[in-house]
Order: sequence, then structure tokens, then C-alpha cells
Amino acid sequence: MLYLSEVMMKNHDMTSFAELKEALKGEARQGQMFFEMDVKPGFDDTPADWQDQCEAAFTSRD
Repeated sequence: MLYLSEVMMKNHDMTSFAELKEALKGEARQGQMFFEMDVKPGFDDTPADWQDQCEAAFTSRD
């Protein structure tokens, strides 16, 4: 199980929500199958629908 907090800790130099989405895509490409959103990203550009966007980034793998 991959936790959002884990992704954020591994990539502690991220400064935007867009970078977080790219990190999630990378985790999915590396074979992660399950994803849990255990924290809300604290970036200035985090949108109101951040959960939907994180899930879409993780499942799209593009």
C-alpha cells in the first residue's frame, strides 16, 4: 500500500501540486498498485478536488 504521506516524504523537495501528481504517476509506473490518501497536500496550488486529481494521476500513468 502506497500512502500519500510516503510519496511526499520521499520527494520532500516538491514545491507544487503538479509535482506531486508527477510523483504519483512515477510510483504507479514502478508497479505500485494501491494508493491511500492519508494527508492533504499543503501546497499553495492544491485544488479543492485534490483527491480526485491524485487518484486520476495515480491511475492514468501517462
